[in-house]
Amino acid sequence: MTDAAGIKLRSFSGKMKILHLSWMAFFITFLVWFNHAPLLGMIAKSLGLTSDQIKTLLILNVALTIPARIVIGMLTDKYGPKITYALLLAISSIPCFAFALSDSFMQAAIARFALGFIGAGFVIGIRMVSEWFPANELGTAEGIYGGWGNFGSAAAAMLLPVLTLYFVDIGIAGDNAWRYSIGLTGLLCLGFSFIWYFNVSDTPKGATYFKPKTTGAMEVTSKGDFFLLLLMKLPLYAALALLTWKLSPAAVNMISDNFAIVIYFSLILLFLYEVKQTWKVNGHIFKTPVEEVHRYSFKQVAVLNILYFATFGSELAVVSMLPLFFSETFSLDIVQAGFLASLYAFMNLGSRPIGGWLSDKFGRKKVLLILTFGLAGGYFILAQLNSEWPLYLAVAAVMLCSFFVQSGEGAVFAAVPLIKRRLTGQIAGMTGAYGNVGAVVYLTILSLVDYQTFFLVIAASAVVGFIAILFMSEPKGAMAEVNADGTVQLINVG
Repeated sequence: MTDAAGIKLRSFSGKMKILHLSWMAFFITFLVWFNHAPLLGMIAKSLGLTSDQIKTLLILNVALTIPARIVIGMLTDKYGPKITYALLLAISSIPCFAFALSDSFMQAAIARFALGFIGAGFVIGIRMVSEWFPANELGTAEGIYGGWGNFGSAAAAMLLPVLTLYFVDIGIAGDNAWRYSIGLTGLLCLGFSFIWYFNVSDTPKGATYFKPKTTGAMEVTSKGDFFLLLLMKLPLYAALALLTWKLSPAAVNMISDNFAIVIYFSLILLFLYEVKQTWKVNGHIFKTPVEEVHRYSFKQVAVLNILYFATFGSELAVVSMLPLFFSETFSLDIVQAGFLASLYAFMNLGSRPIGGWLSDKFGRKKVLLILTFGLAGGYFILAQLNSEWPLYLAVAAVMLCSFFVQSGEGAVFAAVPLIKRRLTGQIAGMTGAYGNVGAVVYLTILSLVDYQTFFLVIAASAVVGFIAILFMSEPKGAMAEVNADGTVQLINVG
């Protein structure tokens, strides 16, 4: 199955080669996804954007990732991580180039919206890593994958302003130098799609890649879970409706009232279609109960969804707004603000792996409770931040909060692959989508309130997450999957 036990970071063979290439692919997706955030001041000047238009770009950047993570999760489970990640990287370079070439708010907005699709790449690596690492190493491995990959947003905040100013210094395009920096990230994205495809395989040699029995909707194994699945889909549609409202004349006036009505109606029809597909895939459980050995608890997925809403959702929102927050609060220039803001995402390098490792060692539920409590406290502290704070203390508070946010993310995805192997992509996709729902909600709130209230809202949602964990069960025993010959294979989960 896998090579020698243990995670040896200096190795670049076997399962470690897969882990390193996976986090590199994820790193590039985040580098591209957030390549605009540290350059917003220059982009706004170049394109003549207003404050509302800037905030609209931030929301558009995370919007499409909500359905994209669901779709990519299904495609990953059906076709495998190798081809899915390669195509995602290659195709996503196109809107990246389009954004670099945009000459108006509308062009930039469409490109940013399309670039939201690259944020779904995270889901693919979750399934890939789960195929190569055993349960007792999985939290740590997924933490390294998520943490080191997430660092792409920090790299964007630290490197792209410096690179852009270098282009300005050598006389390339002046106020348009940001276009070259954005374009280079697109080239990197396109190039790595080939490196990925020619250097990975979906499973270790001799292992089985379990696929869903059917496609079109997530499988559930009880009547109660059927209705819980439909209930958990509603916030995904609500977030897209919220985004539509934000773009309508009631807010930034990017789309007309009639077009907004068409979108609302389409979302209703799409939800009804999803209900139909969910019944088509799972209707049989109302006639014939699923054998106990093949059941899984969708309640586990629901709890992790809520937690990722508060953890990754807040990270996406804060990474997007933090450079501007530091710049406005402490009167810093673009490079200083970008560097200090990057420290929030910089914590991913260690925090997310630590969250996964703690989960492997001390248990998923206990660790999630502790980290979520710290998350709520961290954002409450950030809500007290203002220009009277010493800058070093403000940075320390941001990094402390970031530790709990990203450790919590690591702990969430230490549990995701232990629910049902053949559905790992879809479960990761739904949980990941909830992170983007959180980002849309938080960024929309940010557009309506001040920074202090924004941080308090996140703290309150973390308290809701803490309560949800109390209903979670610690993964134990084994999950069953069926081989092609009909035999049942038990996969240890703890």
